[in-house]
Amino acid sequence: MALLAVAVAGVWAGGSGTLSPADARADAQRGEVRGPSPRPAGMSAQTERAIQRGLAYLASTQRPDGSWRTQGGQGNYPVAMTSMAGLALLAGGNTPTEGPYAANVRRAVNYVIRAADSGTGLIARRNEEQRPMYAHGFSLLFLAEVYGMETDPRLAEQIRRILNRAVRLTANSQSELGGWYYSPDSTNDEGSVTITQVQGLRACRNAGILVPRETIQQSIEYIEKSANDDGGIRYRAGRGGPSRAPITAQAVASLNNAGEYEHPVALRCMEYLRNMMRGEDTTQVFRGHNSYATFYTAQAMYLSTDEEDWAWYYPQLQQDLLGTQNDDGSWDGDRVGTTYGTAVSVTVLSLPYGYLPIFQR
Repeated sequence: MALLAVAVAGVWAGGSGTLSPADARADAQRGEVRGPSPRPAGMSAQTERAIQRGLAYLASTQRPDGSWRTQGGQGNYPVAMTSMAGLALLAGGNTPTEGPYAANVRRAVNYVIRAADSGTGLIARRNEEQRPMYAHGFSLLFLAEVYGMETDPRLAEQIRRILNRAVRLTANSQSELGGWYYSPDSTNDEGSVTITQVQGLRACRNAGILVPRETIQQSIEYIEKSANDDGGIRYRAGRGGPSRAPITAQAVASLNNAGEYEHPVALRCMEYLRNMMRGEDTTQVFRGHNSYATFYTAQAMYLSTDEEDWAWYYPQLQQDLLGTQNDDGSWDGDRVGTTYGTAVSVTVLSLPYGYLPIFQR
């Protein structure tokens, strides 16, 4: 059956410890792997080759200004896509100074830095991104992960200042119910944007950036208010509506990031996800939001306190993603484009490497 799933860098092995991008891409095209070693338990050689091909695709499609700009029917999100592609490069074992795609990471970091508004703190290009808080949340996550890897003191300080301003913007944009919406000046809220902010804030806290405790607490309360009796999470707190599997997976990942592994809502959400994915109609579980849901379900399963969740889930995830990878190494992504689909797929397949603090058990 097809399982439609939901989401400190190491040194690469071989020779001097790094490969040129050209050599890495050539290896990927030949199906050879000179990547992080040793291969984690449970990860097949085919999966490792798929990761390398995905990384090579991302590197080859990065624009000279450091961005990724592929788009689909949902609009254009250059900062969000650049942050997600950059995160995938980090998850595959690259840093701004180490790995075959170090130069690509560096260009991505510089692009996101340039998108940060020194006045408002928003990290987005508002004239290009219809829903700038998505870009802001993913940028928080990406830059916070990079911050702990940055070896240039000047750039590290610049990133720290950007993250401090960005955290204040997120805190000041929180709704009365404790969530966030598409724009920082909105008083509304909804589940998917809320989770991107929570995960970005957690990454910042991990990196030593001050995050108001009350902001995190209110966001947890928002998730609690969004829970339905069946264990799932609906689209928006304060309103009725059916449970949505992708947002339920997001909620689990968010509560895990907040350290609430045994939170009653998280436990009930996990049971809801297990029941949905083990049912007969798994092809309809995520209803067209496959990449989005994969990104967070993989995180929920990987960080689950029940190791059987990941042991059951990861083999099927590998099978599904290996079967949907395109000839050029990319994956399609929920009508948003191949940058998005490839970034998600590479990141979740790379979780067993354990390179990113936000995804470490």
